[in-house]
Amino acid sequence: MSEPLMTFLPTFYRDITEFVELTETEDAELAALEKAVIRLFDDQFVLTSSEEAVRRRERMLEIVADPTAETLNFRRTRIINRYTTKPPFTERYLQQKLDFIAGVPGLVLVEVDPISYVLGISVGVENAAVLREIEYTVNLLRPANLIYQPKTFVAERLGISDRAFAIGLERRTKLGSWQVGKTPFAIRREAISL
Repeated sequence: MSEPLMTFLPTFYRDITEFVELTETEDAELAALEKAVIRLFDDQFVLTSSEEAVRRRERMLEIVADPTAETLNFRRTRIINRYTTKPPFTERYLQQKLDFIAGVPGLVLVEVDPISYVLGISVGVENAAVLREIEYTVNLLRPANLIYQPKTFVAERLGISDRAFAIGLERRTKLGSWQVGKTPFAIRREAISL
């Protein structure tokens, strides 16, 4: 609350102890009420939910969470994942969902072999909770006619560097006067680093 209640009362109430104490108590109650209203509004949305609201949504979705091993952000991500897994499902949709769960695009790769009916998922994630959620999502979205083959890989970072050189050519012959094998057409100069 921006202003204390005492500022709204006539000035002669400011000297009475009962009114001073009463308005201070009401100020504290109104501040707590304002805080509760803001929290209630934040709990309406998954991404701004408090831990209590996340716990309530997990009970509704029958998710068994481990708060000691899973962060609040991951638990929110899992709830959004469960809310948004609705058909139709495509390979691209599955890739997007798994990238969303992993948090970084490229840590999970989806490969479909339509000839042998195999769905291969390569996972480069080490977090057990994320792996369980990926497993759950794949089993939920996988068509019944595809065989699921999980694979793991270690994600590595590659460093790429480049260098540029200018190499000049000194032409030794005139057009139409070159004798094959006797004189070089051009001589290569030294490479100059750019």
